[in-house]
Amino acid sequence: MGELVYGSEARFSFDGRAYRRRRRYEVSCSYLERPPGLRDGGSRREGNDEMTKGQEESDDLVVPEDGRKAVQSAEFQRGGKQVTANEEAQQLGLFRETADNPQGNADRSAAGAPAAGGRAEPKSRATKNTPALAVLMTMEEVAEQNNLRRAFKRVASNRGAPGPDRQGIDEVREHLDDVVQALSAALLDGTYRPGMIRRVWIPKAGGGQRGLGIPNVVDRIVQQAAHQVLAPHFEQSFHDSSHGFRPGRSCHTAIAAATQHLEDGYAWVVDLDLEKFFDRVHHERLLARLEKHGVKDRRVIELVRRMLRAKVVMPDGVVVSTDEGTPQGGPLSPLLSNIVLDELDRELESRGHRFVRYADDCNIYVSSERAGKRVMESISRFIERRLRLKVNAKKSAVARPGSRHFVGFSLQRSRDGGVSVRLSARSRERVRRRIVELTRRNWGQSLRACVERLNQYLEGWIQFFKICGPDEARVGLKILDSHVRRRIRALTLRQKKRKVHMLRWLIRQRKVTVKVAVRDLYRGHRSLWALSITEAAHKGMSQRFFAALGLVELRKRWRQLQPKPDTAPKQLELALG
Repeated sequence: MGELVYGSEARFSFDGRAYRRRRRYEVSCSYLERPPGLRDGGSRREGNDEMTKGQEESDDLVVPEDGRKAVQSAEFQRGGKQVTANEEAQQLGLFRETADNPQGNADRSAAGAPAAGGRAEPKSRATKNTPALAVLMTMEEVAEQNNLRRAFKRVASNRGAPGPDRQGIDEVREHLDDVVQALSAALLDGTYRPGMIRRVWIPKAGGGQRGLGIPNVVDRIVQQAAHQVLAPHFEQSFHDSSHGFRPGRSCHTAIAAATQHLEDGYAWVVDLDLEKFFDRVHHERLLARLEKHGVKDRRVIELVRRMLRAKVVMPDGVVVSTDEGTPQGGPLSPLLSNIVLDELDRELESRGHRFVRYADDCNIYVSSERAGKRVMESISRFIERRLRLKVNAKKSAVARPGSRHFVGFSLQRSRDGGVSVRLSARSRERVRRRIVELTRRNWGQSLRACVERLNQYLEGWIQFFKICGPDEARVGLKILDSHVRRRIRALTLRQKKRKVHMLRWLIRQRKVTVKVAVRDLYRGHRSLWALSITEAAHKGMSQRFFAALGLVELRKRWRQLQPKPDTAPKQLELALG
């Protein structure tokens, strides 16, 4: 054996190594710091040295030099046996500090009991350039009445639908002072409880339905108030490649970053699609990241937990409990989704990948197809094992950027090395379908009213797609303009009802002869869609006709919205002598 050494700490030596006998309370602390899978005396078998070390380093393990069993750091613990919420709170020491007990574990620590271990929390991979969050986010900031009033103004500007209580914005505005005072008091004393969320199903562009969760107006005020306190602090730590739901960033900045990656020679894209991301967010991991990155007030953590656990009222009246996910439709949901996926951003950065992420749409740019398949496999494994999310294998792919849809656009490389921004096939199909809906032939109002409604959509559409390249404007937008004009020609002829009335109207336009009008209208049994492309229809409803109606021309608006080149002022020439 070795020589026993007595003193303040029991120590002994064996084979030249020194050991210290741990006391009982130290053993209990170490037990809580173990991975849950090892708490029952289990062990991990060592495999290949290089493979084991690589996996352990990626899981934030401490790897000894002498080949002994790796010990997992206290900052990250894997999930083990399932326990109830109360047992988990007791093990991890969650939410002991509440409005009723603001001291938290102070009494327990004073009694000499060991402190509880940390909850399951991934190790942060923040870079040195990530600024520290100096100011703590407290419930007093959230419940401040001016903050709640600013939150109401933001909620009212969004003009959202009522929640399950059927109270609208105007009804809350009438009693705003009483509502703000009641909310502030309830948040501070811990009696605030979020109401239920109304589930609404809307069609998705790619097929299927997307579930939206609409909270009550009062609950949206609280969510917005929490967002106004949390967002400025978390914005400092978000990755630069994240562009979704962030101030100063948009789909346009995401496309600009993706274009730069393509110009740098990364001609293949790993298009990752997360299946039902907003419905699969793990609550405990999200709350752990909130606490890890600056939210030290347990009352704020508990507030977010209650918002996440709010029950959902389905369209048929059935009430469903929520165990995971963040409801789409609340003001706080976009921020929480970015907090969850920031861990993915840091992992991609640590691996040296070039990527662009907009909400749950992530594109990773690589130099070859082989590298793309390797990245797809490894990142999918990380997402499913670490983030506990699921990658949609049917919608994810490794391909050329020109064949993929990213925030409405597709990127294609030209022969000279440049990158052309084009409409994706899905965006083309969507805009054509919307144009058909706005120009139904059973339109019962005037033609000018139809054009005004159509102009509202076209103006907003071109404001978003104005970053398309010249190639797309020259071809794609020209085709869309022709399609819009033909739809209006068919609608105009439909309003004349009978061919004799169509003939009289076309002749009155003074550009169509009687011979041409009779020939085109009475040659066979033609549909209105077929008549809309005849010579008589084109001459009777020419470009001047649509200009008089005030129809928006997409290609012309695109040219007007392009940034003007910076030109130096003309130098003044002074006459000499």
